[in-house]
Amino acid sequence: MEAYFDNSATTRCYPEVAEIVVKTMTEDFGNPSAMHLKGVEAEKYVREAAQTLAKILKVNEKEIIFTSGGTESNNLALFGGADANKRSGNHIITTSVEHAAVGQPVERLEQMGYEVTIVPVDHRGVVQLEALEKALRPDTILVSTMYVNNEVGAVMPVEEIAKLVHEKSPKALYHVDAIQAFGKYRIYPKKAGIDMLSVSSHKIHGPKGVGFLYINEKARIQPQILGGGQQAGMRSGTDNVPGIAGLGVAAKMVYTDFDEKIEHMYQLKERLAEGFLKLPDVRLNGMEIREGAPQILSASFLGVRSEVLLHTLEEKGIYVSAGSACSSHKRKAAGTLSAMGMEAAQRESTLRFSFSEENTFEEVDYALEVIGQVLPMLRRYSRH
Repeated sequence: MEAYFDNSATTRCYPEVAEIVVKTMTEDFGNPSAMHLKGVEAEKYVREAAQTLAKILKVNEKEIIFTSGGTESNNLALFGGADANKRSGNHIITTSVEHAAVGQPVERLEQMGYEVTIVPVDHRGVVQLEALEKALRPDTILVSTMYVNNEVGAVMPVEEIAKLVHEKSPKALYHVDAIQAFGKYRIYPKKAGIDMLSVSSHKIHGPKGVGFLYINEKARIQPQILGGGQQAGMRSGTDNVPGIAGLGVAAKMVYTDFDEKIEHMYQLKERLAEGFLKLPDVRLNGMEIREGAPQILSASFLGVRSEVLLHTLEEKGIYVSAGSACSSHKRKAAGTLSAMGMEAAQRESTLRFSFSEENTFEEVDYALEVIGQVLPMLRRYSRH
């Protein structure tokens, strides 16, 4: 049996997504900037995807900027937002648990002369609002937080954050990395007070290498990729029509029967969590099951290194993660777990199990059976 529990790293494409990707690569393959019929056909796919996403977010179609994925979306928001608003101030705020696609651009901005404040999180991985409120200043021009933490599934109070930002730092833009949240929550940026929102396609059963950044039409953002002037000059380069078309289909599908899908993931998460708590020396990390994101469960198997358990499970056809897939080839102490105040022994024994609508209870039961069998053996081995 195979059980894929690494959906926060990437999901399997919906068959319908694969179909439209092939169609736009082999039949409707025109350049959407071309003026002839083939170009018009291709441009229609891009427009339809933008309309789909705008409808889901309840925003304007022109506020959707397609990118090569979540990392580029975050970079455009951070560098573009800081660059366009540097005359209003020099201060940027983020949190201690951000993904490297936010953390590293913020480090670069600090090297460029911006002043950066890193706001701490509590033991669940949730940003400390009092610390954020104290950090906000009149010269703050940019605040960036994730919506859902990719390691432990902690959910940030984005509406409360937005309210604080706009009250205390009216010149600031609020950017949300929603890469683990889009498709798991109904997100309405205008209502929530979010100025920029990053999304990645391959987390919602779409193709890899494509995503988008929502930019409120009132926000000032400096383009970072210049050239042909596509997307109203905000992001030049020939549109990735197959990727964009696939993203549009995936987004529409992931929000179809949405409540049922989310409930299914929560039930999978509950079943796995309950099974883990019956095993000796296993700890669950982050928020309470229903308070955290539906698709992520972080657990520490004390006495066993995470990589050892990961590869043991892999041999049994069970696929999990020992951290963010984006940086797991160069392992270091997990930033989120350290920021939560977790001791080294617990950090080093932590695995992430992440679900999709396609996972089954049989897969969960199989994983529990295998883990229950291998844990005692691995613990004995690690003591010798």
